[in-house]
Amino acid sequence: MADLLDAEMAKIEDYKTEQQQQNHNNEDSEFKVVVGKKSKNKRKLDEMEIDDDNKSLPKLPNFKPVDESSTYSGVEYRKIQVPLNRYKPLKENWLRIFTPIVEHLKLQMRFNIRTKCVEIRTPPGLSDKCNIQKAADFVQAFILGFEIEDALALIRLDEMFIESFEIQDVKRLKGNHLNRAIGRIAGTGGRIKFTIENITKTRIVLADSKIHILGSYNNIRAARTAICNLILGSPPSKVFGNMRQLANRLIEQF
Repeated sequence: MADLLDAEMAKIEDYKTEQQQQNHNNEDSEFKVVVGKKSKNKRKLDEMEIDDDNKSLPKLPNFKPVDESSTYSGVEYRKIQVPLNRYKPLKENWLRIFTPIVEHLKLQMRFNIRTKCVEIRTPPGLSDKCNIQKAADFVQAFILGFEIEDALALIRLDEMFIESFEIQDVKRLKGNHLNRAIGRIAGTGGRIKFTIENITKTRIVLADSKIHILGSYNNIRAARTAICNLILGSPPSKVFGNMRQLANRLIEQF
């Protein structure tokens, strides 16, 4: 009996040792060494050979200074779009517009039928940007609706400007409310508009809901304030009182 027990115990121990060996082999087969991406990138960088000392940097290009005469012809252009409703007045007063621009400002001017624009340019050899800008403002003022005598002030005087805005910029009005606002600005027979012009020494054009003012900076500001008050609903008598006070202050400054 003792021999049988010893034999069975020996078999059990052999079986245990076999199981341990199998488990150890399985562990070795399951786990593998994984090489990370960073290590691969490091190896690639290590393998690259950089010879900065041996290679010389490329030389920067040496460009010569550009001559203005080679790139800029010295000719300035201005284009003023003409709407359909101003074709006839432009045709009737073309000589009165053409004469001060060509004879006095020494510029070239034409009306392009295809593009429907008045084109102005400086002749070759004359690069005066001030004159061409004055001419463009003069034509633009006539197209907006100002008289030629009033628009000529833009050529003769330096401190004359045009400011344009809409009634909708002051207060959003529609329908009859918009019509009443336009009527408050114009007045019966244009009396309110003429009064504002005389007090502020400006010229005003009412083109539907658009308002254009021609004058100096301070005068334009006074006229714009009066018009905005009329749009907002102030009575004309109150607006005229404020304008007279402002006009007296402007006279005292001079």
